[in-house]
This record gives sequence, C-alpha cells and structure tokens, in this order.
Amino acid sequence: MTEKQYKAIGYAGAGSLVIGILSVVFGIVAGVILIVSGAKMLGVREKMLI
Repeated sequence: MTEKQYKAIGYAGAGSLVIGILSVVFGIVAGVILIVSGAKMLGVREKMLI
C-alpha cells in the first residue's frame, strides 16, 4: 500500500468518526428538545378548558 492510499484511508476513517459523533450529539439534542416541548404541552393541557 502506498503512502497516498494509507493517508486516504486515515482521512476516511477520521471523517466517519466525526460524522458518527455529530450524529449522536444531534440525536441527543433532538431528544431533549422533544422531551421539553412535550412537557410544556402537557403543562398547557392542564390549563385548557374544552
């Protein structure tokens, strides 16, 4: 394997790792936002008269 190929594989691995970490972080943030907005909706539901 040449040095050029070795570097390309290294960059691809690093890029995949970064994308994976960003995906996990985005998933956690999205989950927290959904939980908070759901809790707010439940709080508003108690005050509504139908």
